[in-house]
Amino acid sequence: MIEVSEKVSAISPSMTLAISAKANELKAAGEKVINFGVGEPDFNTPDHIIQAAKDALDKGYTKYVAAAGLPALKKAIAKKFKEDNNLEYDPSQIIVSNGAKHSIFNAVFAVINPGDEVLIPKPYWLTYPEVVKSCGGEPKYIPTTPESGYKLSAAQLESAITPRTKMLIFNSPCNPTGAVYSESEIRELAKVCEKYNICVLSDEIYEKLIYGNQKHFSIASASPKMKELTIVVNGVSKSYAMTGWRLGYLACPQNVAKAISSFQSHATSNVNTMTQYATIAALEGDVTAMQKMVEVFKERRNFMLEKLEKMKPLGLDFVKPDGAFYVMLLCEGLYGKTYNGVKINGSLDVANLLLEHKKVALTPGVCFGDDTTVRLSYALSKEDIEKGLDKISDFVKECK
Repeated sequence: MIEVSEKVSAISPSMTLAISAKANELKAAGEKVINFGVGEPDFNTPDHIIQAAKDALDKGYTKYVAAAGLPALKKAIAKKFKEDNNLEYDPSQIIVSNGAKHSIFNAVFAVINPGDEVLIPKPYWLTYPEVVKSCGGEPKYIPTTPESGYKLSAAQLESAITPRTKMLIFNSPCNPTGAVYSESEIRELAKVCEKYNICVLSDEIYEKLIYGNQKHFSIASASPKMKELTIVVNGVSKSYAMTGWRLGYLACPQNVAKAISSFQSHATSNVNTMTQYATIAALEGDVTAMQKMVEVFKERRNFMLEKLEKMKPLGLDFVKPDGAFYVMLLCEGLYGKTYNGVKINGSLDVANLLLEHKKVALTPGVCFGDDTTVRLSYALSKEDIEKGLDKISDFVKECK
């Protein structure tokens, strides 16, 4: 028998796998499952981006390219950082990887040594702590609250720092909460990081998906020093409906970029070449389709929030999101009750019972480090949102 390594053994299995498998079984059996668990846009990639990939294939662009990315793509990404975020990066400071998740792994692997602490506000995207553990680091969680809009304060950050703290993983707009930090809030966090020389991995993959009056502000732009302490991760999966294309990128100080480039050259080499040409078209081409998608998400968000507001008398509450396409539903009021003879003890019970009895799939908050919630996505039609929320309402009414 082959024994797996300690690092791999330390990684926790995804608690969502059982629910996903059950939902797929129901669909395969012909059941209509309303899926609030989706983490990707329900839109097809815009035509001009698809065409750019076809053109690349027709031109024979099917060979290896530089491991860190096509020069033309890195130039386009540098232009995007300048125009969108007021950040100046040389193309040599940019690494193109197989999705933002891969970029996050590269960043943590390049910076974290065994025993280093990595601060992670919670609720958090479930992959963050697993990446930290796989790289030998130690996740340290900083709880946020519904009252704060699930935002980390500068005071909380400072009180969590120890001599072993090496990195803060920061995500705005946030998955799973939809929280968007203001410029002033981010500048206060940056001051703390500068004071203690804390590296920040800033995950900005939902940058374009912001609603209302909020605006995206990258922590790397807070000051020249903060830029030197920040690894910015982004990509095209969410903003351009390109989840399956698998392309993310990061920008960082020169020495870190050089290390990541070397590592990636041995680990994966380059992202598939035709996707890189498609991404150039995404970054440099017409953004009308993207803007329309954001408007649809905004409409769905408002529709979902209106429905949830009417459900408050049932004992459910929620935290209004300003970005991404998720809402955190507070479901702790159901704990201790029973449904169909089964006692509800946590968010996983809520998710399992809703799927089994109402054919509604959602993500239990325990996956994100917060067992008082479930996450609802609004990356599905308004019709399904309405039907799904009605089924959740019925479920709550039937709990004893």
